[in-house]
Amino acid sequence: MTKADIVNEVSKNTGIEKVTVQRAVESFMESIKDSLMKDKNVYLRGFGSFIVKKRAQKTARNISKNTTIIIPEHHIPSFKPAKSFVGKVKANVKK
Repeated sequence: MTKADIVNEVSKNTGIEKVTVQRAVESFMESIKDSLMKDKNVYLRGFGSFIVKKRAQKTARNISKNTTIIIPEHHIPSFKPAKSFVGKVKANVKK
């Protein structure tokens, strides 16, 4: 499902114009990005958490050149789904 599909679905379900829904979806995503860039996690009950994870410094190897490099400590965004959400997905996804 793409962002356009989400906009269409929300517009169809609520009766709100697509342009307005698109602005709301864009604003929602910008709010999440801004919060994560400020090292603030976003918690949505029943859905999940957008969190910032810290990756420790590590040593990596370039096998073809037989060299090692140090990858510095860094932060990455991550999503952790809520337990209830995971349970619903497991129960409903056809294998």
